[in-house]
Amino acid sequence: MSNILLVLPDFLVGKYGHILPSLEKALVSTADLLSLEAIDVAKRAQVPAGEVRKLTDALLEDLHRDVSRSRRRYGEDATDPVEGLKQDYSPGFISTLDESLDASLSGGIAPGYLTEVVGESAVGKTQFLLTLLLSVQLPPPRGLGKPALYISTEAPLQTTRLAQILKTHPALMALPDDERPSLSRIQSTHIHDVEAQEHILRYQVPVAIKKQNVGLLVIDSIAANYRAEFDRSKARRDVESFAKRSNQLTQLGTLLRDIARTHNVAVVMANQVADRFTLIERSNQGRSTSQTTTQRSRPASPRQQQQSHNASMSQTVASSGAPQTATQLLSTDDPLAMDHQQRFFTGWGDDPQATNFKTPSLGLAWTNQLAARIALLKEPIYEDRAYQPGEDRSICGWNRKAKVVFGAWCPAGETGFEIWEGGIRGSEKDPT
Repeated sequence: MSNILLVLPDFLVGKYGHILPSLEKALVSTADLLSLEAIDVAKRAQVPAGEVRKLTDALLEDLHRDVSRSRRRYGEDATDPVEGLKQDYSPGFISTLDESLDASLSGGIAPGYLTEVVGESAVGKTQFLLTLLLSVQLPPPRGLGKPALYISTEAPLQTTRLAQILKTHPALMALPDDERPSLSRIQSTHIHDVEAQEHILRYQVPVAIKKQNVGLLVIDSIAANYRAEFDRSKARRDVESFAKRSNQLTQLGTLLRDIARTHNVAVVMANQVADRFTLIERSNQGRSTSQTTTQRSRPASPRQQQQSHNASMSQTVASSGAPQTATQLLSTDDPLAMDHQQRFFTGWGDDPQATNFKTPSLGLAWTNQLAARIALLKEPIYEDRAYQPGEDRSICGWNRKAKVVFGAWCPAGETGFEIWEGGIRGSEKDPT
């Protein structure tokens, strides 16, 4: 079968089973069916042109129906080209309870999509998620007026912190008692391993969502069980182990996307990060040592051999005391190298002045399952006083920023924020 079910998972292929094997043998994709003339596709696959035309018409019909659903979901005044029905749909977003953060997200967190909040420890991921657990209960336009479901794989739900946000945030304090969010409308559970996680998400979560009309599913964090499962084995770097994990992550993404789309639920997950090593590092004695990056896109090619030669030359320059930037240390000149591509989907690597690079856990296989990724970044603020050589600098605070790396409903951008008693709020400091 061709890639029709990857584009339209609900497409009924039974009527066209007599021509699909020929189309697959001729390497005809869904894009070919939609962009090429039916007669050309028919000649290429040796099938009747009339049958190809019927299949193309059916694909267009399902695509139009899918697009119209998306438009109506977010409040666009659209008429279904297939059913001819015109309906009014109000915008549905879950607010962060801060105007600047909502503006960067084009309204907030959208239901029907998989959204990831990624960052290092203590950057504010859990605070972000706790705020959403309360705001989803608010009536539109700030919320969906629905309860939330919280799944934890690490620490249990912080009810004390939720109560503090509820009592402190001005947007929640001003509401009458019958409209204020409640901790009783947040259902929580704790998962200890991958098998239990898969069972709960596949069988119990859809029932709970339908029974209680849940509007938000939060998983904190998505990587904990997988890292414990695969990193504890002695063969954790084995190719077979990585292939197995990639397959499980793809199945998990498919399951969560189906939950989000079928029930129009916002699925928001926290994710951890790992350090990403540069190509060349300096030791404490000032000598340069070569170290490969954590991910490579392909085996050594002539161009990469040239890069290795350039790296050796860079070591000579480094030992001579010439300054180097982070972009010189990374092999970013090869567009097929992972070092070059990670800047577009990880949230780290596009700042030429940065030296501390991170990579979201679970790799590229998991990234492909997401509709949006929000990276929470932090940089230390050092105490302003004179220091002696070799003396440690004291940290007096942190500059935090929320970075939309990519999003299906919002553009990429950065917004400063800070953590306070009421949760999170935008900061007036320049995020750059």
